[in-house]
Amino acid sequence: MAKETVKKHSEFEELVENPDALADRLAHSEDFVKKNKSKLLGVFALIAAIVVGGFLYYNYRSTQNQEAQQAMFQAVYYFEADSLNKALNGDGQYEGLLQIADNYSGTDAGNLAKFYAGVALLKQGKFEEAANYLQEFESDDYLLQARAYSLTGDALLEQGKNKEAADLYVKAANHNANPYFSPQYLMKAGIAYEADSNFASAAEMYDNIITKYAASAEVTDAKKNKARAAMLAGGTAAE
Repeated sequence: MAKETVKKHSEFEELVENPDALADRLAHSEDFVKKNKSKLLGVFALIAAIVVGGFLYYNYRSTQNQEAQQAMFQAVYYFEADSLNKALNGDGQYEGLLQIADNYSGTDAGNLAKFYAGVALLKQGKFEEAANYLQEFESDDYLLQARAYSLTGDALLEQGKNKEAADLYVKAANHNANPYFSPQYLMKAGIAYEADSNFASAAEMYDNIITKYAASAEVTDAKKNKARAAMLAGGTAAE
């Protein structure tokens, strides 16, 4: 390592003190550039293309999101007015939630459109479609994401997919668990497990409400349901 340092230092001194040596080194560098000009230009062009492409993509996405947000305004208005067909499919002038979700996927507004579309389809009794849109929704807002899990569970429960529904209710309850919504989701999980004849898991859900959320409004029902589920679980085990 010391030898390499000394060698580099002596080379540097030679270049500084010997103009001919410096000129020779520059000449070699110039020859390298001339010989590899096309390759170097290609590399520079590629770098420039990546930078410009990234900038254009960012602007495109920003524009797309703005357009989607404008379209969402009218769709949400129809949703809140309970005009679900117009909310989902548009009114001929403004796009509906289904189009926004599909046309602007990848944008924040397009993602939110999936949530609204899933809820609207759930209200219309189109449970399979509702579940599909709700499952595609993702949010950093833990309350909204937990709500999406729960609503997906509702759609699955309506299709007779009791275990899948129960598992999603549990997922909702455990997603940043809190005393305001987790007891509700655990209660739904217990009911779904009972519908699947899994009484032991149902009793466990009710017990979680009793032990972890003793001050919640669901405690009274949880105690009744736990007693029933535990009895049924015992009977099932006996059989």
